[in-house]
Amino acid sequence: MNSAAFPVGEQLALDLVNTRPAQGDLLSTPDQLADWLRQQADRLPENPPEYPTTEALRQVWQVRDHISTVLEALLSHRRPPAAALHGLADAQSAAPAVRHLVWDGTALTATVRRSGPSGTRLAAALAEAAVDLLSDPAIARLKQCEADDCVLLFIPAHPRRRWCSPQRCGNRVRVARYYDRHHPGKIPETGSVID
Repeated sequence: MNSAAFPVGEQLALDLVNTRPAQGDLLSTPDQLADWLRQQADRLPENPPEYPTTEALRQVWQVRDHISTVLEALLSHRRPPAAALHGLADAQSAAPAVRHLVWDGTALTATVRRSGPSGTRLAAALAEAAVDLLSDPAIARLKQCEADDCVLLFIPAHPRRRWCSPQRCGNRVRVARYYDRHHPGKIPETGSVID
């Protein structure tokens, strides 16, 4: 898979949820997870596993499902299910973060390390990213893309933002509107671009 196919640009936990667009699951295999992790490596607290196991993939799916459940509740203005919140806490508890002091030759610095298998540590880091996202006041601005065939989520920096991507979904909606106005009943060609 080409890593450019992954929707990116939101907070890490949202990017994880957005790996399950309407067209299918972009994290169906350990190889796809490895591609996504390479793309997100600079946002993870430790180097991701180069060759994730099927168990690591299963743990990432669980965290993603818990985040999705909470976000769905928030979008519907409902209380998030306790099971999803506990699932995120359990993922973090499976590989707790411990701050270690390290002498760098001139001063002490604190580094965070998790113990356990790499998949468990990865799931814990992603669950922690979810806690950061869900406790951020910006979560009140959470939106789902307004394109009919898109389910991606985003937190808009500008209140008028309506699509996950102005280039991808925004352009598709504008093309459809243009054709509706100028060619009633006619379907636009795929790949059409309207300025």
